[in-house]
Amino acid sequence: MHLAILVTNTDFSAFARARPLDDAKFASLIEDVRPAWSTTAFWVCRDEFPESYAAFDGVVITGSPASVNDGARWMEKLEHSVRDLVAAGVPIFGACFGHQIIAKALGARITRNPHGWSHGLIDIARVARMDWSGSTDRLALYGSHIEQVAKLPDGARRVFESPGCPIAGFAIGRSVFTVQHHPEMTKGFIIDLIGEYADHVGAEVTEQARRSVADRPADSMKFAGEIARFFEHARQ
Repeated sequence: MHLAILVTNTDFSAFARARPLDDAKFASLIEDVRPAWSTTAFWVCRDEFPESYAAFDGVVITGSPASVNDGARWMEKLEHSVRDLVAAGVPIFGACFGHQIIAKALGARITRNPHGWSHGLIDIARVARMDWSGSTDRLALYGSHIEQVAKLPDGARRVFESPGCPIAGFAIGRSVFTVQHHPEMTKGFIIDLIGEYADHVGAEVTEQARRSVADRPADSMKFAGEIARFFEHARQ
């Protein structure tokens, strides 16, 4: 398969430039489970969109420190693309910002989490099984967010929940699959991110995040398998 990776990460700081960017992170994640697949990245946050999606078997929308509620022009354009892709039945997977922008494009509200930051290694529970679901109903993924989907879009089915985040992932038929968290992040990256965000999120959140990532590894490869099977089932 050939997937389009729509990069929404607006962090161009020295911290970000010193580490693999989101296009490389997702390409690596896909390659780990489907070595024969290929990806092409488009930096939609820089207004770089595909001229056509006809050459692609599916679309991945990445995470971002930006808020989907900012109303930037590229976000509005991305929402329009999401609606067109869903109408055409092109399979889309979204993570974090990607999860939220898909929901917003389809009519859902994105609100601030009343419990504050989810940061570090996050436990997620599967609340519905899909054709592409793995055998494990409890997973852990790295994450960092304070906004979340407040209500499911019309026709969506809730798939995951996490502490303080009832809609941590959803699906629409066989063509949309999302998760609030970050399967593409490595342990080394989240440890660095926790340090980078320490002043921003505060000492208590930072210490909890550090404890969480020390406990056990994330289930990134298990989740990568679900992403791959999602695209395979969508194209059957």
